[in-house]
Amino acid sequence: MTKTIDAAGRGRAKRRAWCAGLALSLAALLAAGSARAEELNVYNWGEYINPAVLKKFEEETKIKVNLSTYSSNEEMLAKIQGGATGYDIVFPSVHMQDIMAKLGLLEKTDIDAYEGFKNIDPSFLRAKSDPKGEYCLPYAFGSVGILYNRKVLGKDVTGWKDLIATVKAKGLKFTLLDDMREVLAVGLILNGHKVNSTDPAELQQAAETVIAMKPQVAAFTYDARPMVGAGDVAAAHFFIGAMIDVFGNPKDLGFVIPEEGATMYQEDICVLKSAPNKQNAIKFLQFYTRPEIAALNVSQQTNGTPNLPARQLTPDNIKNSKEINPPQETMQRLQIFQDLGPGIRQLDRVWTKVKTAQ
Repeated sequence: MTKTIDAAGRGRAKRRAWCAGLALSLAALLAAGSARAEELNVYNWGEYINPAVLKKFEEETKIKVNLSTYSSNEEMLAKIQGGATGYDIVFPSVHMQDIMAKLGLLEKTDIDAYEGFKNIDPSFLRAKSDPKGEYCLPYAFGSVGILYNRKVLGKDVTGWKDLIATVKAKGLKFTLLDDMREVLAVGLILNGHKVNSTDPAELQQAAETVIAMKPQVAAFTYDARPMVGAGDVAAAHFFIGAMIDVFGNPKDLGFVIPEEGATMYQEDICVLKSAPNKQNAIKFLQFYTRPEIAALNVSQQTNGTPNLPARQLTPDNIKNSKEINPPQETMQRLQIFQDLGPGIRQLDRVWTKVKTAQ
């Protein structure tokens, strides 16, 4: 017997088919949205996090981590302010965190209320805009000193004056960072001034000191580590992370926090207000409060950590390093950058003079 379907039946069948198709489409869209949400987009300094940390986070949470890098605070800020979207977390230095907070770019995370926050040394809540840690998590700290090749120099050096005298006497070269504030800070410190000075006379004096070094300066660069290791230059103005090279070749390489004083840096992990994956970003901050995770990072990074229990879990060569974990008397010689506000223009002017001086 042949079954017939009337017009009403055909209408009902079409509606059922349409509803079923719509349900499938909605399910597919929801699934796709869910998959996209299970990502974390990290924007960090180059080579400033142990890949093993990101891998462990992925394994534990099933959240895919995408890493992009920048070479300076200014580069990162310019990209975010320029409308770049998609980034979830950034790692600004403390003074840049304060700038970003003023600009309304950071999300409140309440990470200070998380149980793991008790592991953080309160003295590292340095951001004036975030004294309780309600927004960002202290990540890492270190000094900016001198990485040197003692085989080339024929000696260990104690600071800037010692290095400059030695390279002059032996016809050698060293490098400076291509970083306005770090380089001018060397000039300020050598003249007995504070690194956050905006006084035009003090800045001019700092600039003249740096310009006087230029005959011995091979380059302003962030890429000096292999140059020092190969002996192409005698020394480099560099971050404490260069201790990884010193540990690899302790016979020839050394790192010193200059006896005249130095800058110290601290970066914090912050969630952007524009972050598309805020909950995943907060999960990462919580993950990074764990001592074993911070210790895993330090074991490859050779920076100091604000996570107190983590310090005891690091390898002995890091735990016992006076360069990575300076004693109190050395810490007192270190200065950290602050947001200078409009005063930064004074630095811009003298920095141009430094870079263009022949």
